[in-house]
Amino acid sequence: MSSVIHHLKVRFSELSTIEPLIIRAPGRINLIGEHTDYNDGFVLPAAVSHSIHFAVAKSGDPSKCSLISLDFDQRYDFDLSEISPLPVGSWQNYILGVASEIMGSGRKLEGFNLVFTGNIPKGSGMSSSAALECGACFGLSELFDLDIPKIEMAKLSQMAEHHYAGVKCGIMDQFASVMGKSDHAILLDCRSLDYSYFPIGLSDYRLLLFNSNVTHSLASSEYNVRREQCEAGVEVLRKTFPGIKNLRDATMNNLLPTKAMMDDLVFARCKYVIEENERVDTFSRALSNHDLRRAGYILNKAHYAMRHEYEITCPEIDFIADNVTQREEVLGARMMGGGFGGCVLTLIRNGTQLSLAEELNKTYEKKFRKSITPIEVEVSDGVSRVDPL
Repeated sequence: MSSVIHHLKVRFSELSTIEPLIIRAPGRINLIGEHTDYNDGFVLPAAVSHSIHFAVAKSGDPSKCSLISLDFDQRYDFDLSEISPLPVGSWQNYILGVASEIMGSGRKLEGFNLVFTGNIPKGSGMSSSAALECGACFGLSELFDLDIPKIEMAKLSQMAEHHYAGVKCGIMDQFASVMGKSDHAILLDCRSLDYSYFPIGLSDYRLLLFNSNVTHSLASSEYNVRREQCEAGVEVLRKTFPGIKNLRDATMNNLLPTKAMMDDLVFARCKYVIEENERVDTFSRALSNHDLRRAGYILNKAHYAMRHEYEITCPEIDFIADNVTQREEVLGARMMGGGFGGCVLTLIRNGTQLSLAEELNKTYEKKFRKSITPIEVEVSDGVSRVDPL
């Protein structure tokens, strides 16, 4: 970490001689509960050691700001009085959106300089976008003594993604990046934002990601389409069951009688979300009972549903999941993240991950002409200041 911070400070010195604050914002994994968050459902994410580091300080100007992305090797200058979204896919939108949301909440910002770099694989489903938003939000709150409560930081960052990045994401990614706790997952109710920390004890097993290296852009994928399909399903459900506000409120006993009134695709999407919420509960109880075989079975069921009901996987992801779940040392695996690429989350016996990765990569390269990147993750704390060197 010291070399990263040193590099940040060297590049920051190109903008200012002021000593900057150093901020760390983590990416996240999600053990179970995909696409349930924007349906007011339940999720089980955890912050991880892969993260983005920021150097941030006041610019000395009432409104002039400069951003430098070391990873993209780009600089962007703007004025706080003239903020507006850039084209979809621009990294600047995540920070511009956060600044806009903070000011929209009635808080005052002044000009600032910000430099950042990270090691969260882009498009991997580990939510580098939320880390960028939450790190910027936390850094600006610290810099200008705004005292923004952490849960509000998550909400502001979520709205930045809605309004500037063009993705109508749920709250899970931002909540995990802000509220993460070392060695714990977060069992989160995405409606009430009630949450509890859930110890992760895997005994002789560990969590390993296989990055397919198929990158995705949620804004240009069918992510928003899935949300619209869920909303369409709720409208049908309400005609028979007026108390249903979101798929979170529905059960299969509600859904099945309305099947004839729904488009087949909408029915499949709703079925997935309702049963995925149930899987969060059963997976959590399996971990509580130290029943890792049951937990692995639930991961496999979740992947099948993402593949055939929500239709958010891709050939590379399915190839990895199909292959690893045939191995004795793997208890379960599923795609993780928004979909259409990214990583497969695997519950694997510790000590076997290297040999499995090497063997799997040979067949993957032959079929897809690209490599798999195994990613060992450590569950970490959420966004925080880093002590100066």
